[in-house]
Amino acid sequence: MSGGNDFDPGARAEYSRCFSDPATIAASCADYRAAATVDLEHDDATALTAAKITCPTLVLWGDRGLVGHHYNVLDVWREYANDVRGMGLPAGHFIAEEAPGETHAALRDFLG
Repeated sequence: MSGGNDFDPGARAEYSRCFSDPATIAASCADYRAAATVDLEHDDATALTAAKITCPTLVLWGDRGLVGHHYNVLDVWREYANDVRGMGLPAGHFIAEEAPGETHAALRDFLG
């Protein structure tokens, strides 16, 4: 897991508990497989309609991760949604686990 010591011990224990179940591993693999196949097909089909998300959309990402280093995330999401808000958080891939306080604050402010 990203950063090792960046995870709260309780979050790490919960991951260990969940991933000791083979069904969790199978579901996780199916999700990643879909992201590389059918999800892309669905994205392409939606793009052809020029449809956009119409509700306010919060986008959070880890500014120490791949996404934060390689994309202007808000610009990318503005291609998909009309009202995009968000920010990079001090984390890698696992933002809620690595930056729980910042994730909570961003969600609270957005939903407030």
